[in-house]
Amino acid sequence: MILYEYPFNERIRTYLRLEQLFRRMGELIPRSHPLDHHFALATLFEIIEVGARTDLKTDVLKDIDKQKQLLESYRRNPAISEKALNAVLAQLERCFAALNEQTGRSGQVLTENDWLMSIRSRMGIPGGTCGFDLPSYHAWQCAEPGVRQKALQEWTATLAPLAESIYILMQLLRDTGVPQKMAALQGSFQQNLPQGRTFQLLRLAIDPTLGLVPEISGNRLRVSVRMLQMQPDGQLLPSTEDAAFELSLCA
Repeated sequence: MILYEYPFNERIRTYLRLEQLFRRMGELIPRSHPLDHHFALATLFEIIEVGARTDLKTDVLKDIDKQKQLLESYRRNPAISEKALNAVLAQLERCFAALNEQTGRSGQVLTENDWLMSIRSRMGIPGGTCGFDLPSYHAWQCAEPGVRQKALQEWTATLAPLAESIYILMQLLRDTGVPQKMAALQGSFQQNLPQGRTFQLLRLAIDPTLGLVPEISGNRLRVSVRMLQMQPDGQLLPSTEDAAFELSLCA
């Protein structure tokens, strides 16, 4: 199954972008080729760009606190494992403390590194990181893989509290959704959302053998899905066939 996610608000949209970037970073750093580490740095700069939002840290801390209060309300519930509950609460407490201790915006300390910022400014230029433009960067790329990996790990360590916070918040959000089997009749699906609930994330899983790409749109009142057929040349055309899929609404 291919899983598609659709955020209902800007905050969750930012969380999804950061989550993707952190996962990409985690894949690239352990590799040894200089090109992998070049794109790890490019990813690091993307994270800094997204993390530059002044309200991001506040939003994350508020969401962690909200989750802590919600989970505390589950105590003495016979259907909830106290051990598992305590473990999640401890992780949330750790994330909150680590993120709250950091001063300024996420990644701000990295923007004070002149060498990193010189590379960042050149990455926006096609071919701007060639050896004749940035000889010190070229020398760094020619260093042993372990040297580059250690440097990348030190730089990304400053973003670890934000990364862990995003991971657990998105995990808890996704856990609130219950997959339900749906069908797009003649390639189209619409559903009114239950009143009195505010959904933050939609998750749609579909069989890849169908060759369909869902075009999702929604707001607090309704969600719509239009199935598009992928053509050999990459063009997407509206499908008129019935298609089954799974839908989860996460609050």
